[in-house]
Amino acid sequence: MNNFILSCCSTADLAKEHLERRDISYICMHFSLDGTEYLDDLGQSIPFDQFYQAMVDGAETKTSQINIAEFLDYFTKFLEQGRDILHISLSSGISGTYHSAQNAAMIARERFPERKIYVVDSLGASSGYGLIMDTLADLRDGGMDIEALYHWAEAHKLHLHHWFFSSDLTFYVKGGRISKTAGMLGSVLSICPLLNMDQLGRLIPRAKIRTKRRVIHEIVDRMETYAENGLHYDGKCFISQSACYDDARDVADLVEERFPQLNGKVLINHVGTTIGSHTGPGTVALFFWGEERTE
Repeated sequence: MNNFILSCCSTADLAKEHLERRDISYICMHFSLDGTEYLDDLGQSIPFDQFYQAMVDGAETKTSQINIAEFLDYFTKFLEQGRDILHISLSSGISGTYHSAQNAAMIARERFPERKIYVVDSLGASSGYGLIMDTLADLRDGGMDIEALYHWAEAHKLHLHHWFFSSDLTFYVKGGRISKTAGMLGSVLSICPLLNMDQLGRLIPRAKIRTKRRVIHEIVDRMETYAENGLHYDGKCFISQSACYDDARDVADLVEERFPQLNGKVLINHVGTTIGSHTGPGTVALFFWGEERTE
């Protein structure tokens, strides 16, 4: 057993079995569905297909971040075991969870001055954040210690690229991210917005692409542009999807065809209930390592 743990929030959007297999600990976010509170526990409390169908049927969703007391309780159980902690948080550009984790870590350091507690702002989300965690697990298993992992995460987190598109604008309109007029026009013209995360971990619209077929090709074109070594990219590639597996599979097939040196097959995950509460169904996100994000 390592004398430290790798930790993340459930919004890393990896399967429970994947996190357990990689020995990555996690703390669950919260969401509500028509007023009923749930933990974002990787589809255990409510299966993803039921969650997204409920949204389609008109259910109201709300999310809440993990508070300081929850983080402190979570950290304490590991510290009492004599283990140090490296926790990677959901992007501060879309959530206050990072600041809660930082404040909890400050309190925990006072209570356990002999222990090391590091908190990193991933500046990422969903399975892109998950790809950071998976890579840190590879480095840990290769012998890297907690200090080196912390510095590696800080140095490389902006090299993880996050590209998203949505074929259903309903919940972007409902959440106020686009206007009703733009949403109506987008639906009539079959526009699929293409977005990515900037250097501050914020979700930024980059293009309006007509038809799903074109945006599927465009998102893979962006990977060709930004991936480390271009078409010779030999790292891992993760995808997350919200109730649109066939669209994600089309992206994955195109990636595997265009990048023959890819490290294994593309891993397709679910967009979890926290992030999915804001995107709704119809979102596909593509994640890979590349040049540093600067805008």
